[in-house]
Amino acid sequence: MRFEPATVEVPLGDRLVVELTNTDPTNVHDLQLFDERTPRLATGESATLDVGVVTGPTQGWCTIVGHRQMGMVLDVVVTGGDAAGGNVASGADGAADGAQAGEGPAAHGSDAAGGAPGAGTAYPAPATPAIDPDARVQDVVDPVLPPLPEERVHRLTLTAEEVELEVAPGITQTRWTFNGRAPGPTLRGRVGDVFEITLVNDGTMGHSIDFHAGALAPDRPMRTIAPGESLEYRFTAERAGIWMYHCSTMPMSAHIAAGMHGAVVIEPEEGLPEVDREYLLVQSEVYLEPGTGGSGSADASGPAEVDMDAIAAERPAFVTFNGIANQYGTAGRMLDARVGERVRIWVLDAGPSRPSSFHVVGGQFDRTYLEGAWTLGDADGPAQDAGAQTLGLQAAQGGFVELTFPEAGHYPLVSHIMVDAERGAHGYVRVTD
Repeated sequence: MRFEPATVEVPLGDRLVVELTNTDPTNVHDLQLFDERTPRLATGESATLDVGVVTGPTQGWCTIVGHRQMGMVLDVVVTGGDAAGGNVASGADGAADGAQAGEGPAAHGSDAAGGAPGAGTAYPAPATPAIDPDARVQDVVDPVLPPLPEERVHRLTLTAEEVELEVAPGITQTRWTFNGRAPGPTLRGRVGDVFEITLVNDGTMGHSIDFHAGALAPDRPMRTIAPGESLEYRFTAERAGIWMYHCSTMPMSAHIAAGMHGAVVIEPEEGLPEVDREYLLVQSEVYLEPGTGGSGSADASGPAEVDMDAIAAERPAFVTFNGIANQYGTAGRMLDARVGERVRIWVLDAGPSRPSSFHVVGGQFDRTYLEGAWTLGDADGPAQDAGAQTLGLQAAQGGFVELTFPEAGHYPLVSHIMVDAERGAHGYVRVTD
């Protein structure tokens, strides 16, 4: 992604007016210079940006998350006079004189603007925002895995839309979603099932979708579509496992981190052994733009935006199960089980970057299933003389664990990458007699 031209030269003291036209066939773009910004422009749209008198070199960029890091920067090079110092020379034209005197368009430059950040600027990665200990999750995501449907052809419309959602108790973010939720709807079927998906882009930027559960050339079904467009995506599930789906529009890390991911659970043709309870946890990371985040942050002015610099530094504000930190603990709703019941917990690591080491404190797994294959026990029964303590997952990997609970109590479930558990990837199973 780039601006053409990527550099403009401006004589010291001249006024800069930029005419921006978006010729990208799929993506929305804009341009910010100093505190001036164009609207977001769809394909073929244009806008004029009048930034006033320029008194020093600077850089502008597209403000769509990730586009600056992908190369959409505009360098303003100032020529003549004391350009590096950012001062307008004595005797400059009337526009420059007026700017010095506080009249007419404001003078802009490296000093006047206070040093606007450019491409490659290293923003400080945010620490995990403080959460009010009395705050509760307002809309807990149901962790119960939907039952296996009887139909063999599954039809679903997924609408890409940007909505404000809770990412921790009292803290919200503008999330990019499928059907207004993050993670998106869970799909479930068996080997041989056909999935017919309609993707509708009702957002403000280009989006796409990639189903790992299908094997097909990505050129057309995974293409980025502009706002207002739609496409049909059809695949046959040929292999068992828990598969990730996600937006594959670049920068992919931003679209996944913003919430555009979900799970497809595919059972073997012969099915899986029955269990008493079945849950699904999708682990993912949340990256908050510093100083934003709603009522739970220092700035309660509104929902947080996605922080691309924190994504690049792999410094999440939160790591979550099913999109909201701490929602399966005292701030929300615990998972439930009874003593002696067999519980299956599916886990998918949606990333976009960090691994998971799923563990239930006080529990031992006697069946584990990773990337479509049994790794402990099998369909005929649990392991009798062996056990597992964690299910290790890299980004985009998934599987399930099974266990029974020996006595009543509260069993923490965590990523045993403990810094991520402390960022919100934890909850409880409440076991009763």
